[in-house]
Amino acid sequence: MNAPRIVLIDDHALCRNGLADLLRARGGMEVLAAVADPDELLAAVRAHHPDLAVLDLRLPQTDGLTLLRRMRAEGLDTPALILTMSDSENDLSAALRAGVRGYLLKDMEPEDIVKSIGNAARGELTVAPAMTVKLANLLQGGGRVDARRGALASLTEREREILEHLARGESNKTIARALDISHDTVKLHVRHILSKLNLSSRVEAAVFAVEARAAESR
Repeated sequence: MNAPRIVLIDDHALCRNGLADLLRARGGMEVLAAVADPDELLAAVRAHHPDLAVLDLRLPQTDGLTLLRRMRAEGLDTPALILTMSDSENDLSAALRAGVRGYLLKDMEPEDIVKSIGNAARGELTVAPAMTVKLANLLQGGGRVDARRGALASLTEREREILEHLARGESNKTIARALDISHDTVKLHVRHILSKLNLSSRVEAAVFAVEARAAESR
């Protein structure tokens, strides 16, 4: 398997360079760019089409989610992960709505950050353990789990099967191999699942599946 190819942005040189060194030395990853300037990050994404962009949420010139929206406006579909000090539920919610692949906290153990970034670069979903309760709260807020539990009935048997794989944090490629279907077919099913359940990201779908399963067992 090829080494994951990463670009990252952080305005603090110590954090930026330290993370790049960790990803190379402990994660075996190829860090294509470690920058402080948003325009440099965008240029690196355009030039290299990396497997993952690691974005700081708070930057002097902008914020990570605005930077992600700029990427998408340019047609750049590189997956993004937020690495931040913010454990705010509002920030987590905004990141999920923006479609990030992961949300990690800078106070996690370094080896856990490296492992999680590597997993995200390989297509898995990842959220800091300290944020999982808040993520569940977002889904439960306003009776959303109860409302969406009924929407499960609208899913086809195949869509429910894929939702279970999403709950295990599996990538589209892994799901395609497990079900012996094409990668594009999985992507189409995932879009249908998100639409039917009124969800905005795979991370939300994964947590919703776990929460709905737990609610059914009560």
